[in-house]
Amino acid sequence: MAEYYRLNAGIVVFNKQHKVLLCKRNDVADSWQFPQGGIDEGETPKEAAFRELKEETSLTEVTWVTTLTEPARYRFTPEIIASMQKRGYHNVGQDMYWTLFYFDGDDREINLNTAQPEFDEFCWTTLDRAYDLVVDFKKPAYQKARTEFQPLIDQYKITED
Repeated sequence: MAEYYRLNAGIVVFNKQHKVLLCKRNDVADSWQFPQGGIDEGETPKEAAFRELKEETSLTEVTWVTTLTEPARYRFTPEIIASMQKRGYHNVGQDMYWTLFYFDGDDREINLNTAQPEFDEFCWTTLDRAYDLVVDFKKPAYQKARTEFQPLIDQYKITED
């Protein structure tokens, strides 16, 4: 039987200080990650990224920079696969399509107390630090975001009003 990898939108948001938004999951102790979520049928990765970002952080006033066209695949641990199968999910991992957004707003715009909260804390950090903090099985996907997005973040022209 072929293994199934769920299509997923991964979201990297960076600010004026060229730091990225990292969120702490509310269901796993000390587990940090970028906002992310499934891509619905008929939805593009970019559309899913906008939707998921709003659903998970309430952010809507962001500037789209790019969406990668090739996914970064990661596989869940056997324990996570077994747990998901008990809940009726059959994917063994995710094919993550990364999108990069620029946020020039105020942190008060970030609201993690959403309809279905997934996070209970956020911070701004470097892409390298985000990579260090993410769970090991997601590191290959995060490496792709780090490699592709760091030059874009570094060269992004930030305009002051």
